[in-house]
Amino acid sequence: MSLTSLIGLTRPELAAALAAVGVEGKDARMRAGQIWHWIYQRGATSFEAMTSVSKALRAKLAERFTLERPEIVEAQLSEDGTRKWLLRFGPGIEVETVYIPEEDRGTLCVSSQVGCTLNCRFCHTGTQKLVRNLTAGEIVAQVLVARDALADYPAGKPTELRRVTNVVMMGMGEPLYNFDNVKAAIQIMADGEGLSLSKRRITLSTAGVVPMIARAGEEIGAMLAVSLHAARDEVRDVLVPLNKKYDIDTLLAACRAYPGLSNARRITFEYVMLKGVNDSIADAKLLVKKLAGIPAKINLIPFNAWPGAPYECSDWAEIEKFADVVNAAGYASPVRTPRGRDIMAACGQLKSESVKERASAKFAALRSAELQRMPG
Repeated sequence: MSLTSLIGLTRPELAAALAAVGVEGKDARMRAGQIWHWIYQRGATSFEAMTSVSKALRAKLAERFTLERPEIVEAQLSEDGTRKWLLRFGPGIEVETVYIPEEDRGTLCVSSQVGCTLNCRFCHTGTQKLVRNLTAGEIVAQVLVARDALADYPAGKPTELRRVTNVVMMGMGEPLYNFDNVKAAIQIMADGEGLSLSKRRITLSTAGVVPMIARAGEEIGAMLAVSLHAARDEVRDVLVPLNKKYDIDTLLAACRAYPGLSNARRITFEYVMLKGVNDSIADAKLLVKKLAGIPAKINLIPFNAWPGAPYECSDWAEIEKFADVVNAAGYASPVRTPRGRDIMAACGQLKSESVKERASAKFAALRSAELQRMPG
């Protein structure tokens, strides 16, 4: 009998799981609270570690359930301190998760799907076809893997000393195409007795799935980031094909109506800088005109190249001129420092290159074996 993971279950689902092993009523709710604490506050990886739970119940839990993490296929450390994990949840079910340490924060970039359907032209991740949505447990497990590696569980640790302070749903996939599982995972992340992250430190990034944006604000309440990347529809149609369905004006109208939008809860617009494509002064002026009236921050992202990429990164001088226009219009416009490029962990580089490299290595090994079998 395969074991059921308790990671990612809601509190009521966890209580129901306990009822299945004979723990019922108020006792089920109490035991669920204890187990919830051990999983998310203390990072327990086995039921045996749960010393406040009776030995008899621990034994029953171990017979039916598991707290097992995904397999870490590869763990890489960049020269700049960025960490990347390639995680396997089953045959062909692999994602990458990235941790970016900074002086005042530690940001974990989490995936919501295996692959992607959006085919954004500048994004290497988008070259991998969608395999499936991740479950809530698989999304939460990425945070647990990082906290395991960083010894960073909340129990007994002051908030200011935690290493994972922010989570961004900016890894592989479009979060709003996996709404229910993303919502459940974020609820666990934001639970004060769960992973204890403020919703103001959790950011959900979308390429512009307009019908789901209002619902995300109402039901999830995380910070919103929008992968904009162009101010002209004819350019965004190519860079982000979803624009053909929901054009820039339609997308920005949804942003203006985002529940809870204010100067304290600004929308972040992501804008990758592509040489000769979207980086002119005219583009910058049109961008600020389009965003008028939206409390916003604009992240300018130097393009992270990958083998066969159809674009080049804008020259630094052009990026600075672009930023000057945006700043002069009153928008915070930081230029994102590329992190983890040496391990293909930068924005838009996740997973595809790992697949490619491992496939190449497998081919080389097979070819070597064939040569050895050949007569001399």
